[in-house]
Amino acid sequence: MRIVVLKETRPGECRVALVPESCKKLIQAGYTIAIEKGAGEAAFYPDRFYLEVGCTVEQDPVAAVGSADIILKVNAPAIGAGDRNEVEWMKPAAVFLASLMPLRHLDVVCALAARKITAFSTDALPRTTRAQAMDTLSSMANIAGYKGALIAATEIGKYFPMFMTAAGTVFPAKVFVVGAAVAGLQAIATARRLGANVTATDVRPEVKEQIESLGAKYVGIELKKSASAGGGYAQELSEEDKLRQRELLAEQCAAVDVVITTALIGGVFAPKLITAEMVRRMRPGTVIVDLGADGGGNCELSRPGENVIIDGVKIIAPLNIPSTMPTHASLLFSRNLTAFLLTFTKDKVFQLDLSDDIQNGSLITHQGQVMNSRTKEALQKAGLMNF
Repeated sequence: MRIVVLKETRPGECRVALVPESCKKLIQAGYTIAIEKGAGEAAFYPDRFYLEVGCTVEQDPVAAVGSADIILKVNAPAIGAGDRNEVEWMKPAAVFLASLMPLRHLDVVCALAARKITAFSTDALPRTTRAQAMDTLSSMANIAGYKGALIAATEIGKYFPMFMTAAGTVFPAKVFVVGAAVAGLQAIATARRLGANVTATDVRPEVKEQIESLGAKYVGIELKKSASAGGGYAQELSEEDKLRQRELLAEQCAAVDVVITTALIGGVFAPKLITAEMVRRMRPGTVIVDLGADGGGNCELSRPGENVIIDGVKIIAPLNIPSTMPTHASLLFSRNLTAFLLTFTKDKVFQLDLSDDIQNGSLITHQGQVMNSRTKEALQKAGLMNF
């Protein structure tokens, strides 16, 4: 079977879906692999690295995709971007694998279904032990949490660790992390390694032990209704619990030097947790790093992709943080995709098995139909089920 890896077209995207290490493994498993010219350069994987492991480098992406059995990308395929309509290039019944984020790209889902593409989205994988090696969402969130803590340490006007100097002792910065899934836990761990005092909260009280194991202090409220959506995800709180959570957040944010927010509902959309009133109560010089910016932002005053200063509080809302570490981000993403493909490879062929929980959970479109229930519901609400 022929795999084609396309160059990413999202503005500012530096990752590539497959690195040479993974290509070598897939070629050994019986696949042939073609890379669009320059696809890995922004991640520091030049074309010659791919040629060395047995890939071909294609100048014409249209012809390459048209001959592909499997197409790999980091992001959703481009549609209607100038003369680049990657879905139209695909042959019907081809397999597409990427972090599609279908709820954010409903128009792309429609195009894939209309083209009869079998599309898998790694961010829809079931949160099971068996699927962990394929979980791009966790791999990229780990990078976001790490880099988010570094951004905070760079932007704050203080030291993170305690220093004892001839001029006297400088006490460590106080960091408050909101959300303790993968990104939050990595932000906690990194801030602690940098010497900060860290407090963290999450609507799922079961993560208290994980927070404390990293040397941070857990703060939380007793919920009237569980906020766990299963699989490490959180769901929206009841109105009563939201009010109590806001009181907790306001108290904590007013007492710290750095706030790092990482909350996403279902791993996709960011709830508004830090209100304008909370920001006004923070001390001048406080830094907010909003790692929920890709999902709309956790702070009411965040402007995704921008840095703003309001009443002396700096609000940083970076987009696509994994792309700022493209070498390792690509390496991990590539390993995730390779694990997915090799798990379902038999006799040198990718085997479609919709009875398998991993394939069934991550399948978005197949034979002209939208298979994912959450995506189908979102399409119906948007009035886009017209294929």
